[in-house]
Amino acid sequence: KKENLRDNMSTLELVLTMLAEATTTELTQTLNPHGLEENKEIAKEGGTVAGNTRKDIEARTGRSVITQKNALDFSRLIEDVAEKTENDPT
Repeated sequence: KKENLRDNMSTLELVLTMLAEATTTELTQTLNPHGLEENKEIAKEGGTVAGNTRKDIEARTGRSVITQKNALDFSRLIEDVAEKTENDPT
């Protein structure tokens, strides 16, 4: 079965990807680039914002944002906890 790339990302990796995409969209709408080269430069800027954020998070936490866990693992954990909570008579 093929899995979506995002299914193999941690929650923080997903958020940083969304930050890069949203920043690139905002820059594109603001700067209105024309042509491939200008659009590539805008995309790099969006990626730089997310990259700098990742480095800042890693510096503050002392841990890598990249992890062996992925979004599917976290989703399964949440589902398991929710199921146990529903089945708990207390």
